[in-house]
Amino acid sequence: MDTESANILARGRVATRLPAQDLDRARRFYAEQLGLQPVDERPGGLLYRCGGTEFAVFASTGASSGTFTQMGWEVDDLETAVSMLRQRGVVFEDVDVPGFRTEDGIAEIDGNYPSKGARGERAAWFRDSEGNLLGIGEPVV
Repeated sequence: MDTESANILARGRVATRLPAQDLDRARRFYAEQLGLQPVDERPGGLLYRCGGTEFAVFASTGASSGTFTQMGWEVDDLETAVSMLRQRGVVFEDVDVPGFRTEDGIAEIDGNYPSKGARGERAAWFRDSEGNLLGIGEPVV
């Protein structure tokens, strides 16, 4: 196997897939609470684009456990993003686990991703209408 073939996944684009037990309910949540509209759809699936990446919400009989972050956005201004989403009815999670806890919905996380030139990250989490745990983060430089 040549080097180019061995790196096929490293050259690929990552696209998140989020399950929805009720696709119409999910479409309303993403439109009304997050301000996002699908750029494409097929029977049983909605495709969204954000910042040059894609994620899909698909009809599924399975449900997310919601015990871990399934997808996240990196933003330049976390307070503004959290405030805007709260005004749209998004409820942020309270987190209190070893290593960090949220205050007013936002956690300070030391040491996250130094390869990004950051000393840490500030983050917040919320659930979509289907129980998927979604995050928003801002690198701290």
